[in-house]
Amino acid sequence: MRALVERIRNEGRNLGQGILKVDGFINHQLDPVLTAAMGQEFARRFSTAGVENVTKIVTAEVSGIAPALTVAMAYGVPVVYARKHRPITMPNGFYSSQAPSHTKGGVIQLMISPEYLQPSDRVLLIDDFLATGKTINALADLIAQCGATLCGIGCLVEKSFESGRQQLAHLGAPIVTLAIIDSMEGESIVVRDPTEE
Repeated sequence: MRALVERIRNEGRNLGQGILKVDGFINHQLDPVLTAAMGQEFARRFSTAGVENVTKIVTAEVSGIAPALTVAMAYGVPVVYARKHRPITMPNGFYSSQAPSHTKGGVIQLMISPEYLQPSDRVLLIDDFLATGKTINALADLIAQCGATLCGIGCLVEKSFESGRQQLAHLGAPIVTLAIIDSMEGESIVVRDPTEE
């Protein structure tokens, strides 16, 4: 995904403590053309990995919604996003899991209604970042609580130096990332497309 890699190289900023600022095109202001292309690329790469018969895309609010939506459009299936605050419309008996927030600090609770994720669902989990893997583990826990099948995990940006991929190995699902950050030191951001190796 050369377009994403180039945007990170040209516009990304290392804020220190593992924080990569890419909110000019990913998770605050969105580039719709790039976001749509990323959704198509996820669908292509998951197909290559043998993932079939996807029925739902799951993500966490808020920054995962845009990429999840474009993946869902590529598959023609709904998006279910885990809520961080329970709305009054969510029934009792909802599923919940917790994860630490790297950018906000503290622990967030993630919730999904049983109305929208059932045991018959085959799920792709999509998020913006793969760092420590803790948020994705919490989302995978929600999928497991619902009894659904996790078919694959997709993230726009992976920070390989935070070992999240290794933390998710126990899930047994293919992991697709579109850009890999190998290091962030000083002003430097070392980024690559994993398909160009």
